[in-house]
Amino acid sequence: MAYICQSSGEAETEVVISEHNERRWRRREEELIRWSAAAKPRRRPKQTAYFGGAEIDAELLAALSLFKRMGIDTEFSCAGVSLLDEPEDHSLYAYITFPATDKTEAFVRLAQNRMKHRLLVTFEPGRNRFDLSSFYIGHNRSYCLLIERCAKQMMEQLERNAARILE
Repeated sequence: MAYICQSSGEAETEVVISEHNERRWRRREEELIRWSAAAKPRRRPKQTAYFGGAEIDAELLAALSLFKRMGIDTEFSCAGVSLLDEPEDHSLYAYITFPATDKTEAFVRLAQNRMKHRLLVTFEPGRNRFDLSSFYIGHNRSYCLLIERCAKQMMEQLERNAARILE
């Protein structure tokens, strides 16, 4: 099921590509309400690394490195909030945005098949990009690990395909 969300301009239109039933959307909203009301003690500072001249969340370094090796561009990323570290200095949900290309679309399909209900996929036609984010705040850390595993799986597929061509 795809939902279309529109704001003031055409560039703001988002199409939700991933499928989530009403129960999951309700759970997501309830989780957000609980998160907003909960105490958020600081446990450790946000963990960052430098990649391509930009400061990124360290939890996404391996995945972003794999995307670069595969020639899949990324635009923005965040590991999302967690009560394990700095709860205020993050986006609520872990996410990575990708310019739309054939290779990106192949990765989106792979990630959807592997991550299922843990992944929210939207497409912004005006900006021609995909946004892959965790569906629940509580899944932010597993999102980072799973997106890395998906990137590894795609890298392995690309390497196998390249080896077949060379045979």
